[in-house]
Amino acid sequence: MGVITIVGAGMMGSAMSYPASDNGHEVRLVGTPLDREIIDRTKSDGYHITLKRQLPSGIKCYQTEELDEAIKDCDLLIGGVSSFGVDWFGKNVLQRIPKSLPVLSVTKGLHADADGKFETFPDHLAKMPGCGGLSLNAVGGPCISFELADRHDTVVAFCGHDIEVLRKIKSMLSTDYYHINLTTDVIGLEMAVAMKNAYALGVSLAIGQAERVGGEGCREEYNPEAGLFTQSAREIRRLLEIAGGDPEQIIYGTGDLYVTVFGGRTRKIGTLLGRGITYKQAAEMLRGVTLESVAITKVVVEALKHRGFDLDKFPLLGHIYSLIEDDITVNIPWNGFEE
Repeated sequence: MGVITIVGAGMMGSAMSYPASDNGHEVRLVGTPLDREIIDRTKSDGYHITLKRQLPSGIKCYQTEELDEAIKDCDLLIGGVSSFGVDWFGKNVLQRIPKSLPVLSVTKGLHADADGKFETFPDHLAKMPGCGGLSLNAVGGPCISFELADRHDTVVAFCGHDIEVLRKIKSMLSTDYYHINLTTDVIGLEMAVAMKNAYALGVSLAIGQAERVGGEGCREEYNPEAGLFTQSAREIRRLLEIAGGDPEQIIYGTGDLYVTVFGGRTRKIGTLLGRGITYKQAAEMLRGVTLESVAITKVVVEALKHRGFDLDKFPLLGHIYSLIEDDITVNIPWNGFEE
């Protein structure tokens, strides 16, 4: 058995400790500067205050200043930061590890360079000083952190540029409930799953519109949600074509979209906007909440505009962007969805 170090003690990073521990590995969980309270508690009794579960027994927990000790002689490094922590992870963690140590990131999102070309986070990190030559891999697909922690059957894909490295990582983490597919189509998988946050906001607009009439907690109207889901899949497929990814990767994007619509902060912001609240009002109501749906929408739309792509091919994404940037109220462009 090996040693697996997880940097980032948020819900998803911490949930990865369950398959890692179940496979008999020594697991070390390191907090970022934002995770001090989480690590303090897990050090005391093993309880994770945001995942709201006991971590597997035997996990060793470290504060961020103890990173060097935590990565010493480890066999796999898992990056568990949010999309807003990617550059921090590159500068403060990846520059300190040996080139032989494979890295697996659970972070979903995209970067765009100065020319508007889409970059996956692994490829973005590889360009950072001191990070060249590292084996940078990522997880994509539908996975709710607390369900993984409860050992519910979960199907994901690992992506990277070296299939043999991916096979090694899979052998370390695959269990009878954590089912792992492999692909070297990094841009395809990462684009597909990154867009789930933006489009989950879009699908959730229909939930808010139903609540505007029937009140909070009313019965949902599934026809509008399904229509928005269908348009989301259509637009993700078009983005895969632009990015040069395999259209087959849409299966992971739509799967991830499906689980994201059922709960969490993305559903919340979409529902608020669907009720007719402006983005500024909704953001104030959710002050302090990390809104990755907003970040990915801005990155992708602004990159498309920079490269001169016709946003009429992305009417739902364009409307989400207008809700955020122009502070308008919801007016779903249904007629624009027609092929």
